[in-house]
Amino acid sequence: MFARRGPSALAALLLLCCYTTHAAAADLADKLRDDSELSQSTAKSFKRLMPVRFYSLLEQNPVANSTLSLRSCTIFVPTNEAFQRHKGPTHVLYHITTAAFSKDQLEKTVSSDMDGNPPLYITKSRNGDIYVNNARIIPSLSVELTNREGKRQVMHIIDEVLEPLTSLPTAKTEINNLDALQFIQKADQLTVGDNKLRTYRSQMALMKKESLYMAPGAHTFLLPVDEGFKITTRSSLVDGKVIDGHVIPNTVIFTAASQHDEPKTSAAFEDQLKVTVSFFKQKDGKMYVKSNTIVGDAKHPEGVVLSEIVKANIPVKNGVIHLIRRPLMIIDTTVTQFLQDNGENGALRKFLEVIMDAGGAVLDGINNLSEVTILAPSNEAWNTSSIDNIIRDRQRMSDILNMHIIKERLNVEKIRQKNANMIAQVPTVNNRTFLYFNINGEGADAKITVEGGGVNATVLQADVAQTNGYVHIIDHVLGVPHTTVLGKLETDPMMKATYEMGHFSNFNDQLNNTQRRYTFFVPRDKGWQKTELDYPSAHKKLFMRDFAYHSKYILERHLVIADHVFTMKDLAQMSLTTDNVVLPTFRDSLKMKVTEEAGRYVITWNFKKINVYRPDVECTNGIIHVIDYPLLQEKDVVVSGGSYLPESSICIMLANLIMITVAKFLN
Repeated sequence: MFARRGPSALAALLLLCCYTTHAAAADLADKLRDDSELSQSTAKSFKRLMPVRFYSLLEQNPVANSTLSLRSCTIFVPTNEAFQRHKGPTHVLYHITTAAFSKDQLEKTVSSDMDGNPPLYITKSRNGDIYVNNARIIPSLSVELTNREGKRQVMHIIDEVLEPLTSLPTAKTEINNLDALQFIQKADQLTVGDNKLRTYRSQMALMKKESLYMAPGAHTFLLPVDEGFKITTRSSLVDGKVIDGHVIPNTVIFTAASQHDEPKTSAAFEDQLKVTVSFFKQKDGKMYVKSNTIVGDAKHPEGVVLSEIVKANIPVKNGVIHLIRRPLMIIDTTVTQFLQDNGENGALRKFLEVIMDAGGAVLDGINNLSEVTILAPSNEAWNTSSIDNIIRDRQRMSDILNMHIIKERLNVEKIRQKNANMIAQVPTVNNRTFLYFNINGEGADAKITVEGGGVNATVLQADVAQTNGYVHIIDHVLGVPHTTVLGKLETDPMMKATYEMGHFSNFNDQLNNTQRRYTFFVPRDKGWQKTELDYPSAHKKLFMRDFAYHSKYILERHLVIADHVFTMKDLAQMSLTTDNVVLPTFRDSLKMKVTEEAGRYVITWNFKKINVYRPDVECTNGIIHVIDYPLLQEKDVVVSGGSYLPESSICIMLANLIMITVAKFLN
C-alpha cells in the first residue's frame, strides 16, 4: 500500500494512527484514498521523508493525542532527514498550534501548544518559500483533515525540527516564553552552550537599555558573547548607540529564510547616525552578520564590521536572538589584528595560512603601514589547481600577496571618486603592479570588480573597516591567471570594444588555443573612442560586419604569436640594443620600440608614441598589454574608410559590369 501512495497521503495516514477510535481513522482513510493528488510519489521518496519518529513521539504524548482527537489544530511535522540532523530532545507540543492554518492562512506569529505558548514565527524567503522559525514548509506536502469531532486540522511537512528556548536541567525553576531582556538576564540558566553574555549584559544595564529588549512585537536581536570582549577596552566602547545597532526592530530574521546581503535598518538609524545590518553566508556554510555604519559621528566611524554567528535562531517571546562572536559597529583593531582574528577558523583562514607559509614578512609589512587596504581572497578563492602549482614558491607567493596590498585607506566611496572619469588605477606594494577597479550600479546593487595580474575578481564584501584601513574580501586570488586570452578579453570591462570587433570578424576564435603563446596589445575602449574623434568614418566602419575583413586585418597586427610571451620589461630590455624590436604576427611582423618614461612604459610605433595603460596582464595562454591607442596607420584608415568596398557591393558592381558587357556584345 505504501508504494502506491505519495508522502503526503502516507504521512496523513500515519497521523490517523494517533486517533483514539479506529472507526474515525477508517473514515478519514477512505477520504484520503479518494484524493488522487495524494498518490503521485514513489515509495522511495516517501521513505526519505516519512516522519515515523515524530509520530511515535506523538503517540506517547497525551496532550498531543487529546488535541488531535478533540480540537482544531495545525501540526508541523519534521521529516526523517530532519531528525537525523537534529541533536537533543524533541518538544512535540512546540510543533502544534490549537488553530487550523493552511499555508495561505498562516499569520506572522502563531502560538504553540507548549507550556507558556511560546510563539512560532512565520516568514517568507525571496523566492516565496514559507518558513516556520528556521524550518521550511515543503511545498505541495500539506494536508487538510477533519477529525471525528468535525474539527478542521492541517498538517505541514517541514525540513527541520523546531527548537524552542529551554532551561538547563540544573536550573532551579522551569523557564517558559522569555522575552529578549529575560533571555539576557537568565542566559546562564538556558541551553545556549558555553556562550556567556555577562559583559554585554553589564553594558546594557549601564546604558539603561532594558526597554529595547523587552519591547513587545517581533524583532531581531544580535548579542555578542563574552569571547568578543577579549580586548579589554572594547566593553567601554559599547555605548547606547552601539547597543541600538544590535537590534533590527519590527523584523524577524531566521538564517534559513534571510535574504543575504540585504541591509536592514537597525535601531541606530537617525539623522546623525545611520547603521544597517545584514546577513550573509560563506560557501563553507558559516553564517555572518555585518553592520554598516553609513553615516558616522566622532565616536562611531563609518565602515563595515563582520561578526560570525556562533549560535543562531533562538526564538523568544518578542522575536529571535542570534549570538555573535564580536560586537558590531566597533572599529578597534588594526588590519593585521583583523587578519589574525579571522584567520584561525574564520572567513580568511586560507589567506592568513598562505601569508604565514610565505614566511610572515608580508604580515610584518602590513603591520608597519600607517594606512593600508587589503584585497583579501576568501577561503574558496584558493581552491584552484593553478594556485597549487605555485603556492610553494615563496618568492612568487610573496609577490602575489603584495599585489593584494595598497598603501592607502581605500573604501568604496573613494574608489567611486577615482572612477569618476576612468577605471581607477591604484598602485600596490608589489613594485610596478597596479590594480584596476570598476563599479557598476549604485548602493546595495553595486558590483565592484578589481583586476590585478590578469585576474578579474569580484568584491564579495567591501569596506570592512579597521583602525588603519580597510579589508575587501574578493572571490579570486590576484596574479594567478585562470582564464585564456579570450576569457580575459570577454570579461574585462576595459576591453569590450576590442572583444566586439574580434567577435564579429572571427578573429577571437584562435584566442582560446592553449597550445600557443600570445602577446596581445589590446587597445582599451577609450583608445578606440579616440579614433572615433580622429577618423569618424573609419571608426564606424571598423565596427560594421561588412568591413569585418579590415577589422580582422588590423587586430592581427596587434597579436604576436611566438613560443613565449613578451613582457614589457622584456621589450624594454630588447629596445636598448636596437631601434626596432621585431615581433612575429599572424600576417607579417610588428616593429616597435619600448621605453620607460616617468615610471610607465611607452611604445613607439610608426613614429607614434602610445602609452601602455596596463602592462603584463597574465593569462593561461599568453599576456595582454592594454594600450591607450590602436596600432593604426593612415593607409589603414584610407583602406577601411573608403578604398575597399564590402563584398556585397563588389558583387553588385561585377554583375552590373557583366550585364553591360553582354549587352554591348549582343548589339
